[in-house]
Amino acid sequence: MRNVHERTIDAPADEIGRLLDLLGSDTDVLWPTPAWPPLVLDRPLGVGATGGHGPIRYTVVAHEPGRSVRFQFATVVGVDGYHELSVEPLGPDHCVLRDVLAGRARGRTRLVWPLALRWLHDALLEDLLDRAQQPAATARWSPWVRLIRRARFPRPREVPLPAAANLVRTALPTVDFTDAWQIRNGPGMPTDPAVWAHAIFRDPPGWVLALLGLRQLLVGLVGIERGNAATFDVVARTDTEALLGADAGHLDFRASVLVEPSAVTVSTVVMTHNRRGRTYLRLIRLGHPAVVRAMLRRASRRLAEQPVASRYSTGTTLG
Repeated sequence: MRNVHERTIDAPADEIGRLLDLLGSDTDVLWPTPAWPPLVLDRPLGVGATGGHGPIRYTVVAHEPGRSVRFQFATVVGVDGYHELSVEPLGPDHCVLRDVLAGRARGRTRLVWPLALRWLHDALLEDLLDRAQQPAATARWSPWVRLIRRARFPRPREVPLPAAANLVRTALPTVDFTDAWQIRNGPGMPTDPAVWAHAIFRDPPGWVLALLGLRQLLVGLVGIERGNAATFDVVARTDTEALLGADAGHLDFRASVLVEPSAVTVSTVVMTHNRRGRTYLRLIRLGHPAVVRAMLRRASRRLAEQPVASRYSTGTTLG
């Protein structure tokens, strides 16, 4: 198999070559994270460096600084071959950035490549080229790529209330219900908990919006206060945690969004005031986990897919 992606870049070859040499480093601005798993190497880019992105593993077998790097696939990938990124000058102010994947698929990869891996590879490489030419471009993924990515995207898992979630731990005098759901976080994702809180609670999936609308219709019939938009306002925050919540006649609740380098956790605590509140809590807790999981996963996916502002945003010196 042979797969080629290339783009004419309106920048000198030396400039794009410097970006190429940053691949796998802490200042890598070319690899399209956080939309895709980061490229991680065990040492600075050079012959002998090993690593990969996600399940794709390889070794650097050739490197011409500022011009090209070749990665040879590890045996576990199921491809006997390589992919190579190179920069070709086109005069003083233009160049071609090219990726060539060449090799022979074996084992189950012969089936997985045409069904899924090829489409994911194509989308990732086009995003990488966008980073070089138009860093703020929106990903142009096909419906098939979006479906594959959605199926493979990390899912939240239930965890104990985090020790670092100090705001929610001290938010209520007594607690009748507690839970916490966590999703994996990665390089390039927002670190501001208020940004995460907005993404989680202000842009939920459609079916969650429908449930909230139904809730608004029904609760008034049994004497429970209807919520309003202010219910999901941030009421307190630190550098790593945002706290939301509201008080009502039947119960008080607080929700916390804790952002750590490797994970984002949504925690909920509830204090009931009376029989109505206890009955309402028994009903709501049946669907609460599914709602939180769906909102957290959607927010993580949406934030990962936002375009980056600039390939120069890290402060890397190119001149």
